[in-house]
Order: sequence, then structure tokens, then C-alpha cells
Amino acid sequence: MITIHLRYEIDPDKLAEFTEYGRRWIRLVNRLGGTHHGYFMPSEGDSDEAFALFTFGSLAEYEAYRTASRSDAECLDAFQYARDTGCIRRYERRFQTPVFE
Repeated sequence: MITIHLRYEIDPDKLAEFTEYGRRWIRLVNRLGGTHHGYFMPSEGDSDEAFALFTFGSLAEYEAYRTASRSDAECLDAFQYARDTGCIRRYERRFQTPVFE
């Protein structure tokens, strides 16, 4: 199992747009075989930082998702939405393995 942790630097004046972007990707990740654990938006503290977590059964499954997302019409639309709105300034991706009791 692999969990992907995304850290976003977002435009704090475009929280509504980033929220819409996140809602799209939650559904898309789940449709394409992953389990999305949600987006975590600024509340207290930094106003330009958001996070997302989602899990796939393996790194190979994640890579299959990445490949599929490059040709899926809804994914391409979500990528374009982020570009058009400018809600994301940059992002970082980390791969982590969860530990359970």
C-alpha cells in the first residue's frame, strides 16, 4: 500500500476555486482505483497551504492511475481548470507507507 501526500501552495484569494478542484479530484481518484482521504484546507495559520492524501494498493496501481489520468477527459478537464483559475501556485508530492496497529 502506498499513500500519496500532496502539499499545495495555493492562491489564498482563490479558495473556492481550489475547493472545486479538490472535489473533482476526490471523485476522479476514487473512480480510477484509489481511495481519496480528502483535501485539507487552510483554517488557522498559513493561508496559502493545503494538503491532500490518497492511497493505492501499490506503486504500480498508482502509476496505472497516473497513466490513465493523462488521457481521461474528466482528468484533463480538472488539470485545465487549475491552469485557467490559477488556484495552484505549486505543489509537492511525497510517497509514504502507512503503519497500522
